[in-house]
Amino acid sequence: MNTITDDDFTHISMDLARPTILYSENDHRIYWLGITDETAFRCNAYLIVDKHEAILVDPGGKPYFAQVKQRVAQILPPENVTGMVLCHQDPDVAASMTDWLEVNPSMRVFTTPRTQVLLPHYGRSDYQYYNVAESPVYALPSGAGLKFIEAPFLHFPGAFVTYDMQSHYLFSGDIWAALDLDWTLTVDSFEAHIHKMNLFHLDYMASNRAARGFVKRIEGLPIKAILPQHGSIIGVRHVAAALDYLRNLQCGTDIIYADMEELP
Repeated sequence: MNTITDDDFTHISMDLARPTILYSENDHRIYWLGITDETAFRCNAYLIVDKHEAILVDPGGKPYFAQVKQRVAQILPPENVTGMVLCHQDPDVAASMTDWLEVNPSMRVFTTPRTQVLLPHYGRSDYQYYNVAESPVYALPSGAGLKFIEAPFLHFPGAFVTYDMQSHYLFSGDIWAALDLDWTLTVDSFEAHIHKMNLFHLDYMASNRAARGFVKRIEGLPIKAILPQHGSIIGVRHVAAALDYLRNLQCGTDIIYADMEELP
C-alpha cells in the first residue's frame, strides 16, 4: 500500500458504517473503529494490523462489542485478532475483553500489573498476559514496534499509553479525552477543543504534578498524532498545544484541595 502521510487527516472520508484507515505503509496499518452512537462519551476503539498480527487498542465496553467486532470483520476475520491493549481496567475500555477472548482464547492482553490485578473481575483470568511495565517495547513482525509508557494517576495508578514507533501515533487512552456531542473525528480548532477536554480532565485526572510528570516522559518522542479513547483525534499541528495543555492543567486534587496550604 502507499504511504498515508497527512497527519492532520484531511484526506479522510469517514463512513460510520465502516472502519476508517488512518495510516498505511507496507505491512503496517492503523484503523479507527469507533462507535456509531451519538453520545458525549463516545468511545474510540482502534486496530493495529501488522502482517499476521492484529492488535485492538482499548476495545471498549460490552454494549459495543458486536459493533466493534463487525468493523473488525470488514478488515480481517475477528478470530485473527492476536492481542488487545487495555490502558486501564474501566468498563468503557476493557469490559468487552471477555467477549474477545471467546473469539480467540489465545489473544494476548497487554496491560500493567496494577490493571492486571483487576481485569479478572470481568470473569476470566485464563489469558496470555503481557506485562508492559516489564517489557515496554513489543516487536511487530514487519520490524515496527509498540512502546508502552506508564502514565500513573492519569487517571488510574496503572494507566499507560501506547506509542506506535512506525507511524509516531500515540494511543493516549483517557489522556486528552474529550466529551463532545458535536463530535468530529479530528480536532480542527484546538482552542475550541480545550473546553471539551476540561469536561473530562478536571474531574478525572489526579493532579498537575501527574500531568507534568507524564509530559516529561514523552516530550522527546516525535508525535504525529494523539489518538485518545474519547473525543477527537489530535493531529500533528496541535501536538505542541496538547502537551502545553497538560503542563498547565489544574485538575483533581489541585482543585479539591486548593486551599490546603491555608489549613493549620
